[in-house]
Amino acid sequence: MLADKLVFVVKHFGISVDDIIFFNEKNNVPNEVSMEDTAVLEQLKLINELDTEEKNILLKLIETFVSKKRFKDYLQKNIAAL
Repeated sequence: MLADKLVFVVKHFGISVDDIIFFNEKNNVPNEVSMEDTAVLEQLKLINELDTEEKNILLKLIETFVSKKRFKDYLQKNIAAL
């Protein structure tokens, strides 16, 4: 049942049903790819052509930067709440 799966996802990831249903609106996900995004898409295509080892290194770097940003945002949010 779809509702059971939704409840599982909500509990597993610690988010609200609202966060799932309105994900695109809350996260400013674009409905279309604009001309400005073409450079990024080209880079993604080139990344996809890398060797597996090179892709893994690049993905680890990206993951590190994203984690660092999330941690920084988390700290700023919680320090501001004090």
